[in-house]
Amino acid sequence: MRLFVGLALPSAILESLERLCSGIPGARWVAPRNMHITLRFIGNASGGQAEDINTALAAIEAPAFDLNLDGIGSFGTGRRVRSVWAGVAACEPLSHVQGKVESAVVRAGFEPEGRKFKPHVTLGRLKNGDP
Repeated sequence: MRLFVGLALPSAILESLERLCSGIPGARWVAPRNMHITLRFIGNASGGQAEDINTALAAIEAPAFDLNLDGIGSFGTGRRVRSVWAGVAACEPLSHVQGKVESAVVRAGFEPEGRKFKPHVTLGRLKNGDP
């Protein structure tokens, strides 16, 4: 199974993000119920590994905190856009929780994430997207 760790978003935010999902030919828009902030993409894992990750994540505690969305952008290589996203403003509590998640996943036996954490909400995906 393919796994990731994400934060759910409040319904008011999801409604606002859904209104942005139009106007790009060929985009496959993410349904609001599937929008989230990915804290760690894990990838393929066995059932036993998933249990180990779940146990490690269950120990994480953090107080509630506020988040702010910040801009729209895209990911891609060269002149090909792969996805469109809404950014999340820099936030120390979010970075702290993401660090705890990363540590828990590594303790569960997975390699550390090589990419820098860039908090965002994916709005849509494109094949051969034009910048």
